[in-house]
Amino acid sequence: MVVFFGMIASGKSTLGEAWAEQHRAPYYNTDRVRKELAGLRPTDRRAEAAEQGIYAAGFTEKTYCTLLERAAADFSRGEEMVVLDGSYGRREDREAVRRMAALAGARCVFVLCTCREQEVRRRLALRARDPRSVFDGRWEIYLRQREGFELPDAAESADSLCLDTEQEVGVLLVGLGTEVGL
Repeated sequence: MVVFFGMIASGKSTLGEAWAEQHRAPYYNTDRVRKELAGLRPTDRRAEAAEQGIYAAGFTEKTYCTLLERAAADFSRGEEMVVLDGSYGRREDREAVRRMAALAGARCVFVLCTCREQEVRRRLALRARDPRSVFDGRWEIYLRQREGFELPDAAESADSLCLDTEQEVGVLLVGLGTEVGL
């Protein structure tokens, strides 16, 4: 299992989706699943405050649990790889993924996607103008997320790597393949 995680607009979805496509693996994105669970279309915009509405703690927990359930079902059907994409900004959420992967007998790799704040602003501006975008992130949400985001600690370093996503996706995929051993 490969988990692309990080702050809003860090490039995790672009890279995660490309990785899943390249490896023909099931791909689950928290933004899409969250809206599906809420009965919304992926492109429906939700300009809610941080931790409100579909972004409230309980709904977020439901979203992350749904991703784990889907990944577990895929592994039980014989999938060799599943790709998850979400902030996973809490250590306990990453631990839940590790537990599920262990139960499924799957190796788990976390890819922390990062970029400069200037690039975050640029990406957020592009998304705001794109009517096909599924993402609701805004600068004020990014700032709030930055305050509470729990970076991987030394105990998590064995299965985690950090990737600067400001390079071309193709270059990142090649480098990631080398890092992950695929």
